Amino acid sequence: MAKKIFILDTNVLLHDHKCIYNFQENDVIIPIVVLEELDKFKKGNDLINFQAREFARDLDKLAGEKLFNEGIKLGSGLGKLFVTTGKPSPEVMKESFSENTADHRILAITLHVKSKFPRRQTTLITKDINLRLKAKSLGLNSEDYENDKVKDIDVLSHGVAIHEDFDKQLIEALYQHQGIPVTEFPSDEDLPPNQYFVLRNGNQSVLAFNDVASGLIKRVEKHSAYGIEPRNAEQTFSLDALLNPEIRLVSLSGKAGTGKTLLALAAALQQNKMYSQILLARPIVPLANKDLGFLPGDVNDKIGPYMQPLFDNLGVIKSRFKSSSKEINRLDEMLKNEQLLITPLAYIRGRSLSDAFFIVDEAQNLTPHEVKTIITRAGEGTKMIFTGDVQQIDSPYLDMTSNGLAYLTDKMRGQDIFAHINLVKGERSYLAELASNLL
Repeated sequence: MAKKIFILDTNVLLHDHKCIYNFQENDVIIPIVVLEELDKFKKGNDLINFQAREFARDLDKLAGEKLFNEGIKLGSGLGKLFVTTGKPSPEVMKESFSENTADHRILAITLHVKSKFPRRQTTLITKDINLRLKAKSLGLNSEDYENDKVKDIDVLSHGVAIHEDFDKQLIEALYQHQGIPVTEFPSDEDLPPNQYFVLRNGNQSVLAFNDVASGLIKRVEKHSAYGIEPRNAEQTFSLDALLNPEIRLVSLSGKAGTGKTLLALAAALQQNKMYSQILLARPIVPLANKDLGFLPGDVNDKIGPYMQPLFDNLGVIKSRFKSSSKEINRLDEMLKNEQLLITPLAYIRGRSLSDAFFIVDEAQNLTPHEVKTIITRAGEGTKMIFTGDVQQIDSPYLDMTSNGLAYLTDKMRGQDIFAHINLVKGERSYLAELASNLL
């Protein structure tokens, strides 16, 4: 069977700068116009700028005269990499697309490659839905970049298992003893570490989790954190995982108003003596494609609107205490000394984070590679929390199966130091819950 040819759009390289190594024995072509577009992204502190710079460095190591004609071998068992210069638009394109845009130049190159190699399957890989539709209108194969997509779309619902008609004696044993052996838990398959359960039988019920350290299924008790009380089972599970020092990585998913970020912040403050710094960060995804430079003022004025939701959660916690309380004084002191720091995620990249409680909000707007980049900054004693709602993805090139939060949860499931909870019930207000469900 002839090797396939894959032509990559700019957004694929900005999504994963190592993507050229993920097409097995097939050949990869990068249109010259893609390099032009990448050049526009090299400057800046956002993670997308980092991707552009890293790919430019990798390409520089591979560069040579063969890159434009014979191709460069990408490695053992892999195909070749080519850079193809611009090609004239054929008449079939001119009839539909009159403008000479970067996307249309990529389409022209794809048509040229397909006609030059009629016996080989040529596919344009792009995360741009409109470009995929344009390609298909010209009779071209076009696909999304699938390498880091989650295969199980329901992966975020697996953190909590509900068992109805559970053995009453086992429910009573969980209340009377420290736990029951995992071997006595009725299950047709191996239980993932740190799996949480709601076990019910009639009017009896118990919250439990699989504690891999002890080999027991233990009862989960309700705990508060810095004035915040859990209001439902999922919030109780979330605080249990957030306060458990053995669990170093937690992902919390759920719609707006379920308390993800508030619980993470409260747990961090409750354990402030265990960590040298508490960091709250979120990616900046400007609305209406407006860059930060569009906003007036200095850098603090520009990032302020994007960080405000994090300050709002801090305000909710402050409202639980009197203004003269030791808890408020401690909070103000931590903010002043930057022991509690709220910052854009781009300002964290490159740092080595030791003994930190690190909360990453809006993680659904991160790519899988960006999540990996963040987690690999974790030093000794650091705990990382990722929160987000996959129903509210702001990036045009991510979806429910390709975002960083879903990818993280899928890949880390089964690890001893990881726990995931999907929060279902909104607790912000009846109005917010109603709007989230109906609108």
